[in-house]
Amino acid sequence: MNATPEILLFGYGNPGRGDDALGPLLVEAIEQEDFPQVECLTDMQLQVEHVTDLEHRKLIIFVDADMSCEAPYAYSQLMEKRDDSYTSHAMSPAALLYAYRQVYGIDAPPAFMLRIRGYDFELGSPLSKRATRNLHDTVASVQQSVIDTQSMEE
Repeated sequence: MNATPEILLFGYGNPGRGDDALGPLLVEAIEQEDFPQVECLTDMQLQVEHVTDLEHRKLIIFVDADMSCEAPYAYSQLMEKRDDSYTSHAMSPAALLYAYRQVYGIDAPPAFMLRIRGYDFELGSPLSKRATRNLHDTVASVQQSVIDTQSMEE
């Protein structure tokens, strides 16, 4: 039986809506690297069923596009919170952490939100040039962070 990787990198967004694809695209780029301590997961939206993906982790990083953050990205810690998305089909990361507590009776592992600056979210639009630059910069930063973490553990 394989051990669960310590880090979950979870990108979500709709690839058919231009820059909304930034979360899954970042995760796909990291997945191409050899980072055995990182599990990569993508979906169009967070759902209560994803609570099982959070189990046995030391760190969870949610990745999504955002039209209001600074470019190229913003990174912040998440806290569990019951919000309006708690009972809806698509959940916020904070509501998913809240659901984790409800299911397992303990706090979820430390979780962070990585928001990549996007600009064009129209249905059928390609990834914008500015979002492509932000994605490139963010991928490089995440890769370096994982490499630094590997070096500290060795």
